[in-house]
Amino acid sequence: MDFFAILQRMLVILFAIVAGFVCRKLNFLGGETDQKISKLILNLTMPCMILAAVINGDTLPEASVVLGIFKVSAVFYGLEFLFAFLLPRFLPGTPGQKGVWRFGLAFPNVGFIGYPVAVALFGQEALFYAVLLVMPFNLLSFTMGPLLLTGAKQFSLRKMFSPTVIASLLSLVMALARIRPPAFTGELLAFLGDITVPLSLLFTGSILAGLRHMTPSPKLILLSAVRLLVLPAALCPILRVMGTDSLILGIAVTQMAMPVAVNGSLLCMEHGGDAESMAQLTLISTAASMITIPLIAAALL
Repeated sequence: MDFFAILQRMLVILFAIVAGFVCRKLNFLGGETDQKISKLILNLTMPCMILAAVINGDTLPEASVVLGIFKVSAVFYGLEFLFAFLLPRFLPGTPGQKGVWRFGLAFPNVGFIGYPVAVALFGQEALFYAVLLVMPFNLLSFTMGPLLLTGAKQFSLRKMFSPTVIASLLSLVMALARIRPPAFTGELLAFLGDITVPLSLLFTGSILAGLRHMTPSPKLILLSAVRLLVLPAALCPILRVMGTDSLILGIAVTQMAMPVAVNGSLLCMEHGGDAESMAQLTLISTAASMITIPLIAAALL
């Protein structure tokens, strides 16, 4: 698949994000509406989508394949945290800014943009692998995330066992035990889960429209380049040396190339992080990813 074919698929995603952006400017979205949409996605539609991906799959992978994905996931997050702890040490900035940089390097937007991209590039079967690969995201972003942002650990057991995390764990149990519920169950879950992708992209566009400060700085451009290009470029040869299956390798590398996670702004507001710097980094990395993701995907496919 060449660059322009991938770009066309990315433009479909971009169209939905732009629609969300416009809806925010027209006051259709924003404020309490965005908060409710976020809760709807994380607590209902995304768990349904995750479970439906397992139930409706043509075949469940062997346990050895699932465990192999977790090995890839360990390398995935290990590499991100290595960059997150090392790179900000060499850049001048306030403690709050460095916290934002650590978070941005550690947590890509695997949920709201990553899943749609995985399906667009690799087909519906890629969703299950993407779910397993990024399962640690919810556990880490809500526990380690505040620690990276503020330097003081903010632990919430309730958030660790959110419906999205529980659905991910159930999907893992079903995959390992090769449990296949009735097909009608999958249809019910898929009916709700199918709205996750467009709703997530509309939400992302609305969040970006709400950012007030949009002036890029050299440091933010550098950090976005590391997030979008350097990290996936570093991950790819490591996975090749590990002998990773080409499909899983492609999913992992493109997920690594996602922009900064949008929940960073919510965590900044909740825990006293630098919300302005987070907003700028989120906007710059998301805008640039519309070009960098097709470039990386074209190099892989």
